[in-house]
Amino acid sequence: MHATPDLQKRGGQQKSADNRAGQRLQAGDSMAQSKLRNLTVVKEFILVGLSDNPGQNKVLFFLFLAMYLITLGGNASIITIIVADSKLHTPMYFFLLNLSVLDMGFTTVLLPKMLSNLLLDNKTITFHGCITQLYFFAFFATAEILILAVMAIDRYVAICHPLRYTTLMSTKVCTILTTSLWVIGCLRSLLYNVLFSNFTYCGPNQIQQFFCDVPPLLMLSCSDTASYELFILTESSFILLLTLISVIVSYIYIIYTILKMQSKEGRHRAFSTCSSHLIVVTLYYGTIIFNYIRPTSSYSLQKDKLLTVMYTVVTPMVNPFIYCLRNNQVKEALKRMIGRYILHHTV
Repeated sequence: MHATPDLQKRGGQQKSADNRAGQRLQAGDSMAQSKLRNLTVVKEFILVGLSDNPGQNKVLFFLFLAMYLITLGGNASIITIIVADSKLHTPMYFFLLNLSVLDMGFTTVLLPKMLSNLLLDNKTITFHGCITQLYFFAFFATAEILILAVMAIDRYVAICHPLRYTTLMSTKVCTILTTSLWVIGCLRSLLYNVLFSNFTYCGPNQIQQFFCDVPPLLMLSCSDTASYELFILTESSFILLLTLISVIVSYIYIIYTILKMQSKEGRHRAFSTCSSHLIVVTLYYGTIIFNYIRPTSSYSLQKDKLLTVMYTVVTPMVNPFIYCLRNNQVKEALKRMIGRYILHHTV
């Protein structure tokens, strides 16, 4: 049985339409493959830094080099004084020693790369280098927040429960507390590493900061980061608010106890042991809360750079001076150490 001319014509039209559909599908596949090939995966970032002016960069190099050396020298001095003087082998100074170690690590993660960029005018950092820097930044930032809260609790126990202080803040308890905060810091930074390593970065690759920070990396990602941003905002807020509440509640009880003391000298001595920590907490928590507990839509470039310098560079630098100048025990220990050094080298 032969097909009629109309059937043949319709069959030819159908076959032609199928061919065109197949060609369009192939063209679509080719375009998709072309887009995938043209999607440039960022292999390095450019750290814009604080200034694009070469003249200013030289000035900033010497300024931040001086600040870095002061930070290392000051915190190393605190560690040496505490280790060398047996009278400072107490929970308060054990936590202060940990704070000094964290301050040195915090600045060392950020400033050497920044100084290199300022001096050599080479502002690139590899993707893996950036993720590594983010890991240690998150670790030291988390551990420092926690150690400040632990130090506030230590002062609360010392002033509000002095007779039970040696029992409540025993060597075992202090070791558990410090180990816990280091472990929490490691786990949180590992979580950040996993998240940011799995984001896609396809350009631009300029980080508007002098190190690999969370908000700029979120803004550069091509992935849908809305849910991750909400998660980071929630967990950061939880950690900051939990530790801040611990500090505030501790100091409410501390101030109440100090005001009830009959002796003016006792009140002064009790307050002097807390004032240094209170200044450091205000500097550190204030800048971090304003810088991070908000969505990236309110991210302000120059203001955030200044705030970041405050808590990453300035606070670790001034911590040793705050604790030395306002703490008589540290000043006396420093005098004893200098006296022993002079006596040893003059005999």
